[in-house]
Amino acid sequence: MSLHEETEADTRANRIDPVLAAAGWGKVEGSRVRREVICPGRIQSGGKRGKGLSCDYVLEYRGHKLATLEAKRAGLSHREGVGQTKDYAQRLGSRFAFASNGLQWFQCDMQTGMENDDLPPPFPSPQDLWDRTFGDQNAWRLRFGEVPFETAGGKWEPRYYQHKAITAALEAVAQGQDRILLTLATGTGKTSIAFQIAWKLFHAKWSLEREPVRRPRILFLADRNILADQAYNAFSAFDPTSVMRIDPEALRKRGGRAPTNASVFFTIFQTFMTGEGQPVFHDYPSDFSTSS
Repeated sequence: MSLHEETEADTRANRIDPVLAAAGWGKVEGSRVRREVICPGRIQSGGKRGKGLSCDYVLEYRGHKLATLEAKRAGLSHREGVGQTKDYAQRLGSRFAFASNGLQWFQCDMQTGMENDDLPPPFPSPQDLWDRTFGDQNAWRLRFGEVPFETAGGKWEPRYYQHKAITAALEAVAQGQDRILLTLATGTGKTSIAFQIAWKLFHAKWSLEREPVRRPRILFLADRNILADQAYNAFSAFDPTSVMRIDPEALRKRGGRAPTNASVFFTIFQTFMTGEGQPVFHDYPSDFSTSS
């Protein structure tokens, strides 16, 4: 088969896939090679959707999308996919963007802007790209990466902006930041994002100490009871003994003393404050974290 007869599917199967496999992608524990729908396409009249965006390869390791790779058939220039792969890397928050026709390989470091128009073999391994993305060694980043997303048996996959928000928040936590704000529009899945962050913190046994001691206590605050109830129901993947909906009436009967026999608590701002404007949870440990 000549290069001009070769299709993109042929190039991917016979030229690109073997290179990635030889570098350990999809074989090294914690690494994945996946095709990702960036966005499904704009809804048009009649309920039809326009052309969506899909990245040929997303290279993921320890829960982080480290690189994108756009493939073109061997009969075309490897630079045909450069614009696409850069766009995808920017959307996904990936450090590296690659493009290839199976014969030549383009690489761009999205952080520094440095480009290599003819990347020599071998292709970078998962650990190579991890070390180049994160120059420092961070124990909490590694622990968070070891906890997989809770996907309800494959029924839920984070959209690219949700994944980006989750990993950005967890990276800030790993770096020791204690004030983090995520702002997303209505309907973008803020509760799902909060759930995944709490899930990883919980199972990684995150704490303010350098070493994990126990499960963290997490407070989910909402401004209305219906939203607190919705969030409580959305966290159903947690063990029932680990989550608690704080009832205002029960709290008053306890003299304002908050319960401590769970890990994730749900309530509203009004319940959180006393009549004098003082928090009722003053007796909680100092590593009590909040999410809203």
